[in-house]
Amino acid sequence: MGNNARILFFALILGALAGALASFAVMSFQNQEKSESDYIREFYLTENAVHVSPHSLRGRMDKGIDDFILVDLRSAEEYETEHVVGAVSIPAYRDKDTSDYGAVDRIVSSFAALPKGKEIIVYCYSMPCMTGRKIGKMLAEHSIYVKHLGIGWNEWRHFWQLWNHEHEWNATAAMDYISAGMEPGKPKSGANMTAACPIDGEFGC
Repeated sequence: MGNNARILFFALILGALAGALASFAVMSFQNQEKSESDYIREFYLTENAVHVSPHSLRGRMDKGIDDFILVDLRSAEEYETEHVVGAVSIPAYRDKDTSDYGAVDRIVSSFAALPKGKEIIVYCYSMPCMTGRKIGKMLAEHSIYVKHLGIGWNEWRHFWQLWNHEHEWNATAAMDYISAGMEPGKPKSGANMTAACPIDGEFGC
């Protein structure tokens, strides 16, 4: 077999191998494509893993359960004026108009110093506020994992009826779950236990 024939022979073999590998790669990629059902499943798994129902949180407060740490991400000034009772302050804002997302070391070290073994839940200004999500991403990049309260300060303080059941409106009051000053304050455990959602377990509030 001449040199040209050998070159042609090896070129054909290499071409066939390359084609086979390309076909395998395409088939593997296609097999890895997610279906709509996969995306829906992952969405709800993520929602349940990350979000905390404010109604459920209020129920835990009522029952005196302290297996969580609630963190207020608003400015220290706003926290001092009023905050969700029991929340600690780790501000992501220098003041009410200026974010401080660049203070990564301060924010990460503050979260790292929180007591271990408790669920950490963050909240910011409102439901659409991105601060909690941005800080959550920042912390996850440093192997600190937090959950996100389903509402923000505005809904907790000013729209109590928005997220509480109608039969609870006259039995509970937002101000029973609000504190002022630089101390977290303590929930009035037991005060509204009969008004809290009685459903426990996987499908609880």
